[in-house]
Amino acid sequence: MRLHEYQAKQVFADAGVPTPAAKLAETVDEAVDAAEEIGYPVAIKAQVHVGGRGKAGGIKLVESEEEAREAAEDIIGMDLKGYHVSRVLVEEAVDFVNELYVGVTMDRGEGKPVAMVSTKGGVNIEEVAEEDPDAIAREHIDPAFGMHPFQARKVVYEAGVDRDVANDVASVLTTLYRLWDDRDGSDVEVNPLMITSDDEVIAADAVMNVDDDALFRQPEIAEMSEEAAEGDELEQKADEYDFDYVRLSGNVGIIGNGAGLVMTTLDLVDHYGGSPANFLDVGGGAKADRIANALDMVFSDENVDSVVFNIFGGITRGDEVAQGINQALEQFDEIPKPVVVRLAGTNAEEGMEILNEDLVTVEHTLEDAVQRAVNYAEEVEQ
Repeated sequence: MRLHEYQAKQVFADAGVPTPAAKLAETVDEAVDAAEEIGYPVAIKAQVHVGGRGKAGGIKLVESEEEAREAAEDIIGMDLKGYHVSRVLVEEAVDFVNELYVGVTMDRGEGKPVAMVSTKGGVNIEEVAEEDPDAIAREHIDPAFGMHPFQARKVVYEAGVDRDVANDVASVLTTLYRLWDDRDGSDVEVNPLMITSDDEVIAADAVMNVDDDALFRQPEIAEMSEEAAEGDELEQKADEYDFDYVRLSGNVGIIGNGAGLVMTTLDLVDHYGGSPANFLDVGGGAKADRIANALDMVFSDENVDSVVFNIFGGITRGDEVAQGINQALEQFDEIPKPVVVRLAGTNAEEGMEILNEDLVTVEHTLEDAVQRAVNYAEEVEQ
């Protein structure tokens, strides 16, 4: 479960992390009133689950009522990377002299949580990790003992944080680890953690993702789940259909049964020059209605230009998958996106015979199916 920025900031603030004064607004008038109450300048920030909001026009700094109204009118209701913006966070602007990144996540390779600090805050941390990995200091934590104070100080100093604010940054990092541990987090981070000219440390952003399987013991976080998904059609559908759906930045929709099979398909899409639009695993025993729901989800993603179905029958039977595909596609007067299907394994031949080839393109190998889907997506883009 991903919290919105305003939700994560409330959790951070309750734990003692300094955050700017802020108010949530759902209308233009509410945004203007909030700006007047907080005092200019303020930042007006779209509340959707995407990165790069500023570059996409989803964050604007304003210094007057007129600018606030204009910014709120632009942002509320906009489509931001496929997400509808229904709410904005109106937040006190921070006069900063430096930006840092601090975060805690799980390093699955090491089997331990890792605390990270970088002086290259305010930019995509994945890009920093790829282009300049030495710019990120890391410290692995033994979960049996938690983060020791010396570990927080060590990683902060190794990152090159100024000594005047190092202890405060270490304190924020320690709090983030405690939240990660206590709240069953998967990722907890602040990017940027801003440093003011008075050496104050302020969390200008907040990211907190919580393990869905642990929500039963996180009632306060669980109460936020409906609001966290509100306005996001795909997340609502994923919850309704009980799917693990991960939205990506490409245009080739991917449906498979089994995480490994789906990831293989993602890699092949990339290999053949395409760009995956999503990760969608329908599970090992998918029946016809579940397959129909999967197609409904992918068709609902405006970024998708073509769809590739990669099903290997084990528990799942190829004939049931084929029935589900036909059932879903026969509801349309016109198929919204071209669909390519590859079936293998249990009852695959029977499934091939059942598939309505007026509605789908059938390929017998995964490589051919992926290449055909990539070609279809390229034709739409042209």
